[in-house]
Amino acid sequence: MRVEQLQAFLSVAETGSFQQAARLCGFTQSTISRQIQALEAEVGLPLFHRTAQAKLTVGGECFLPRARRICQEWQKALEELAELLDGKQPELCVAAIHSVCTYYLPPILQKFCQNYPEVQLRVTTLGSDRALKVLKDGLVDLAIVMHNRFLTTSPEIVVETLYQESIKLLMAANHPLAKYEQVPWTELAKYPQVVFKDGYGMQRLVQEKFTQQGLNLKAALELNSPEAFRGVVRQGEMIALLPETALLDAYHDPTLAVRSLLSEIDSQGNETWIRQVVMVTTRDRLQIPPIQKFWQLVRESITGQIQQD
Repeated sequence: MRVEQLQAFLSVAETGSFQQAARLCGFTQSTISRQIQALEAEVGLPLFHRTAQAKLTVGGECFLPRARRICQEWQKALEELAELLDGKQPELCVAAIHSVCTYYLPPILQKFCQNYPEVQLRVTTLGSDRALKVLKDGLVDLAIVMHNRFLTTSPEIVVETLYQESIKLLMAANHPLAKYEQVPWTELAKYPQVVFKDGYGMQRLVQEKFTQQGLNLKAALELNSPEAFRGVVRQGEMIALLPETALLDAYHDPTLAVRSLLSEIDSQGNETWIRQVVMVTTRDRLQIPPIQKFWQLVRESITGQIQQD
């Protein structure tokens, strides 16, 4: 059953004439007749009495209100899709890791809201793996996360790298490890650590690194925000491995110390243990103007800030 067949049926029912219905639809009378015949063959009943005036049969009378509703729904669907392509999207949902929400998104959100005041922008802070899961489930339109190649391999997924950052060690200023400029892994492994909760890419990254080093991770506490990490680490023995953006405030706190890790510096003095932060959506979503605009704003703004730094 095709929409054109239903439209032909409604036109004949309204005009009482195959000829007038053909003029109304912009087709030949024979085309209208074939569409009605095909529709009757599919439903298994004649829909019109073929007399001087095309009158509905009992089956046609029964089918008429259903056909109207189907065509109305079809028209409504076309209008909603046209509005979507025109940028008239009711809301845009974004999931992002905490550091991006804190340090990079605020000016982007303000600019987007100015450009699209009719779009309700919803931003949720989530761990990377969880954010990619809700994107896959269609609960958000876009995710800004730590890259996880295992969750972004589908052909419909679009990934754009925003920046890379090193992983460093956070501790209290008077911690025994603060005496090192570059902390040995064997020494680091002796102390209890504060780690990100399950669903955060950093937890997976840290655990993988300890496994590579042949060491056991002493995970003593799970948290999910840089503020909480700083508060706990400041108290004494516990330490934390965190990305650079989560440590920006710690550099200005005299009660805290930040150190690089031994063997994670190359011959040019560059950090070799890094995480990659990416922006992820699906190809179909990227065709929607508000999502496309937000994507461009994030790319331009974050790239600009990274270059300035």
